[in-house]
Amino acid sequence: MRKTLLLCGLTVLAAGVVQAGEVKVDWQEPEKFTDVRPANDSRKAFRERVMTKFDGFFADMAAKLPEGYQWQVTVTDVDLAGDVDYFIHGAGNALRVIKDIHSPAVKFSYMLRDNHGEEVASGDEKLRDMGFMHTLRSVNDNDEFRYEKQMLQDWFKKELEPKVEQYAQSLPKVSGPTP
Repeated sequence: MRKTLLLCGLTVLAAGVVQAGEVKVDWQEPEKFTDVRPANDSRKAFRERVMTKFDGFFADMAAKLPEGYQWQVTVTDVDLAGDVDYFIHGAGNALRVIKDIHSPAVKFSYMLRDNHGEEVASGDEKLRDMGFMHTLRSVNDNDEFRYEKQMLQDWFKKELEPKVEQYAQSLPKVSGPTP
């Protein structure tokens, strides 16, 4: 199964709504991912929920890109934080148990193009957050897949945003006509 979703990131300004970067997310064989196992849900429904959440994570990051940028992401593997334990309560009710030995990971490739179609950045990423349990988080941070979201946001801030800034600084400066 391969799922493709095109998402637009939006940035709201005082004057109205302005479209920022756009992201297209492809999911390459999600049924073969390392760990997208449900605790008490059907495999297909849980996988769809994971993909929808991750699509939202990528859309939120795309909203921080300059207007007109096109970001193509192909997710090739996901290993969710924790592990499903079928015997934790002894009654056969499965739960996803989060322990630091089961760190979140995601593999993806990406291509980012500017509003003229020029390549800004590209690469193959293999992210794993071994210290995910030791990161300070808000007490109210109970979002599903919060560890994966934080890992992706950290990568975006440390890796992709600097490349976008560096690219913008390398562009020739065009000035208007002199009076």
